[in-house]
Amino acid sequence: MGLLILRRLVATIPVLLLVTAGVFALIHLTPGDPIDAMMAESVDDTVKRQLRHDLGLDRPLYLQYATWMSRLLHGDLGRSIRNQEPVIENVGRRIGPSLQLAGLAMGIALVVATPIGILSAARRNSALDRAGTTFALFGICMPNFLLALILIFVFGVSLRWLPISGYVDPLEEPLDGLRSLTLPAITLGLALAAVITRTLRSSMLEALSEDYVRTARAKGLSDAAVVRRHALRNALIPVVTVIGLQLGTLIGGAVITEYVFALPGVGRLVVDAVFARDYPLVQGVVLLIAVGFILSNLVVDLLYGVIDPRIRQTRHR
Repeated sequence: MGLLILRRLVATIPVLLLVTAGVFALIHLTPGDPIDAMMAESVDDTVKRQLRHDLGLDRPLYLQYATWMSRLLHGDLGRSIRNQEPVIENVGRRIGPSLQLAGLAMGIALVVATPIGILSAARRNSALDRAGTTFALFGICMPNFLLALILIFVFGVSLRWLPISGYVDPLEEPLDGLRSLTLPAITLGLALAAVITRTLRSSMLEALSEDYVRTARAKGLSDAAVVRRHALRNALIPVVTVIGLQLGTLIGGAVITEYVFALPGVGRLVVDAVFARDYPLVQGVVLLIAVGFILSNLVVDLLYGVIDPRIRQTRHR
């Protein structure tokens, strides 16, 4: 297990290098000047040139990249151009809401998708299966922003059950915090539930057609026991893969949802930084999101061996 983790971590080094180089190049090729975004047009050009020199933006790109990588190796993600605060502090203030939103959305998705996916596969071509398939198709096709507006109108404006914007930390005010995250979590969770439902149903159908399932039924096991003890565990690997990939997306990719519900998350932070041409902040946030994806995939790889011991034995050979 330790050797597997070490191999995975070593394999992430070229990935992170490609991510840092790509983000650095793309953000610097974007039209616009961060100095103009920070200062009014009436400010003297001499002041702008001095500020550009102080921030190192007048140096060649390869030198700026080398300087940033040197600081990165020492654990320094740089300072924001807008407020001169360390990037890690900017992200630290925003990562909490994003993690809470991602965790709640994932919980909603699993609670909804697991029974629907299993029952749809166990009762193939039934009315329940058609209803589950329709739900999955609806969740995949429905844009997040449209679903968010519908939820706001129904539960926030018409029924007045839940707040339509703002954020309260659940660690400080559990009830109010949960209420502030409910609508955005449902918005993200239903879309994710649709993906998990389709994946689980497909994987369960494949598992239920295997010989070991027919053997289990021939031994007199009930359908519930066959599904729970035999088919479900073997059908989990594709589902775990999807969950691992989607978890990274939830943390850094909920930009529209965070904007609609006015949540101070990482997705909203990186968009604001792009508009302000805040190079160090964009680079730092994207790098941390990439690390989150890599860690989630590492956890998925480890779970493979827990779910199916044959995978673990194959890796040790």
